[in-house]
Parts: sequence; structure tokens; C-alpha cells
Amino acid sequence: MKKLFIDTLGCQMNKSDTERIVGMLSHFDYIRTQDEYEADLFIVNTCAIRQLSVDKAYSRLGYWGKIKRENKERDIKIAICGCVSNLEKEQLLKKFPYLDLVFGTRNIFELPNLLKQIEDKRICVLDDKPIMENDYKITREKSVNAWLPIMEGCNNFCSYCVVPFTRGRERSRDINSILTEAKNILKEGFKEITLLGQNVDSYGKNLEGKPNFAQLLKALDELEGEFRIRFTSSYPTDITDEVIEVVKNSRHICECFHIPMQSGNDRVLKAMNRRYNVEQYREIVTKIRNNIKDVTITSDFIAGFPSETYEEFLDTIKAIDELGLDYSNTAAYSVRPLTKASKMVDDFIEEDEKKRRLAILNDKVKVAHLKSNEKYIGRTLEVLIDDVKDGVYQGRTRNNKVVHLEDNKEYRIGEFVNVEIKRVTTWCMFGISV
Repeated sequence: MKKLFIDTLGCQMNKSDTERIVGMLSHFDYIRTQDEYEADLFIVNTCAIRQLSVDKAYSRLGYWGKIKRENKERDIKIAICGCVSNLEKEQLLKKFPYLDLVFGTRNIFELPNLLKQIEDKRICVLDDKPIMENDYKITREKSVNAWLPIMEGCNNFCSYCVVPFTRGRERSRDINSILTEAKNILKEGFKEITLLGQNVDSYGKNLEGKPNFAQLLKALDELEGEFRIRFTSSYPTDITDEVIEVVKNSRHICECFHIPMQSGNDRVLKAMNRRYNVEQYREIVTKIRNNIKDVTITSDFIAGFPSETYEEFLDTIKAIDELGLDYSNTAAYSVRPLTKASKMVDDFIEEDEKKRRLAILNDKVKVAHLKSNEKYIGRTLEVLIDDVKDGVYQGRTRNNKVVHLEDNKEYRIGEFVNVEIKRVTTWCMFGISV
């Protein structure tokens, strides 16, 4: 058996891609190792959403190049995949002379054949093609949750985002292949399925018959068993009344929407090329809250987008309060190549100012998250046990709250437990089973 060392950076989609790579290569005499010094094949699965992630990938390549030079008697191969591959293309082979293979997000299922080709030459393969399917097994990380990609790519071209250039245009998987994979996931004993896509609400637009996301959710909800379904991410104006109704009336679909807002100011949203304003976003959030009890709504925000004034930034802080957002991911604006915002050089904000705004934003998110948790003190919630640390079991509620159990009882990982919430902190809740 040959040894594979793979490092995964970035989003859940990359984690899912890695599971497919590991499973597929197991059919071709590769076994995954955690020891870099015994690896025959190195792969870094990359993220290009921020420069920090790109730098991490390059650092990994440099380290592996050193290992390769020090072990010339072994036939070590080094590969890079993911979003950086689609962004940098053949330039990666010039930057890293010890790199053997560059392959894109749409070329994963060609990997066994590509490994044969790099026996005597270095190659870059970045075809833009529909999502391919095959019968290779998927080696999933041991957990209660399994990733299930339903589509990839994005057609929105937000001015700050590189995803359309790295993942390409939207492409959906056939609904039957998704249902088949979901059934296999449940047979393997997973208790939670997270549907993945850059914009899950656009599911099906490129498929024959144009099945929509609500139809997919309904079909998945009809599967038998005790399990949960989550999904991420949603584009605000693509969330339909039908999707809200399906989630409201479902047995398995969790009461949780991740809806990136990015800014609380209309002018900045327009500069970002987001297809909604603050009032439209508010209407969507209000509609969801009015229809779905105990729903959690989370978001994403960027601090220091080019040309954003401090007063416009404060509109974002105000929006978090006014919308009652439960939690938000945050980041300082990062220049990404090929994007429209990268050309707004005269409007770039100083790094120190971006960091200052990000700190203020993070403080607001902490306050909002604590306030959200406090609503559940004294409530009894269903918790799916997913881990145990130092004898303390923890899990998540349907609406994605982290709960630690303080009753000194033993539970099974993957067990559903009703828990009375006794106290909360900023990041988690504490309770006892009832």
C-alpha cells in the first residue's frame, strides 16, 4: 500500500471533496497517513476565499518540497487541488518546481488516471465540466454528521468573491444520486446530513425538469429513520416561500438558516453587487421567524470593504441588533484576484482600520450570541450527542446550539437526548437530561 497525506483547507465543500479523494484512492492501493515523513503522495486541498488560506497552502507545498528533496531515493509526488488550483492554474507549476500535479475542483474523479500520467511528467488539468458521478466509496470522517454536496459553483459574481472563478458556474447533482447517497449515509450510521452548496437555494436550475431546492428537501425528509438534515449556504433573495414551508412542516430538517448579509448598508451592498437591500433582507428574516418556531438565523459580514465609511460600517452593527441575528461569521475584507473589488485600489481601507472594525464587529457578535442563548434558559431542547471531552458530553440542538451536559451520566455518541437548559455562556449552553 502507498501512503497518502492530504491537508484540507477551507470550507465544508473542501472537506467533502477530501472524503471523496481518500475513498477513491483506497481503490488504488493508497492508505491515508498522518505521518508526513512516510507519505508517497501529498495533496493539499486549497481555499482561495482569503489570502491567508492561500499562504497556508503555499507553506504546505514548500515544506513537502523539502521532504521530497531530502528523500530523493523515494518516488514522492506532490499535488494541489481545490480553489487555488482553479485560480492560479499552470503558474503553480512554475512557482513550485517540485510540484507534480495541479487539478481542479471538477477533476477529482479523474485523479487515479492523473496519478498515472505524472509518473513521467508534470501536468495541470482544469477542465470545466458537469459534476461527475461514480461508484467509488466515500471515506467519511468519523462523526455524527456527514457532508452531502448537492451542487457547486455560483452565478452571482459578488464584487469581492472569487468563488465563480474557482468553482465555476452553478451545477447541480441529479436528485436521484443525492437521495442514493443520503440513504447510504444513513445506513453507515450517521445521524445528521448537511447539504452543501455555494447557494443551495439555486439547486436544480441547470437540470432537466428543473427540480427545485424545496422539492429536494421534501424528498429527503421522507426518508425513514431518526436523523437530521441541515443545509448551507442560502442567498437571501433565493429563499422561497416553498422552502420555508417545507422546513416548517418537516420532521428531519433543522430550524436553522445561514443567510449571508455581508453589510448592513444599502450603498455598500450595491457596491458588493448583492442583489438585495437591507429592507429586503429584513423581510426575509421576518418571514422565516414568523413561520418557524425557535429558528436560528446566522449570517456573514465583511468589515472594511473598499469605500465603506465608518458610519456605513456602524449600519452593520445596528443591523445585527435590529435583525436579532443569532450568530455571524466575520472577516476583514481581503483582496481577491479577478474580482471587481480588487480594482477599487483608490478606495482600499488601511489594514489597521479594517482590524479595528473587525474587532468591534466581533464584540457585537459575541453580545448577540449570548443574547440568543439566554432565550433558552429553562427550556427543554432535543440534543444530538456528538462528542465527549474529559467526561463531559456535548451535542447540538436542532437549531444548532452547542450544549454541554452536566449530569454526570453516560451517553452514546449519536444519541438524541432531551436536555433542560440551566445556564449559558457566550458560546455554549449547559443543562441536564430530563
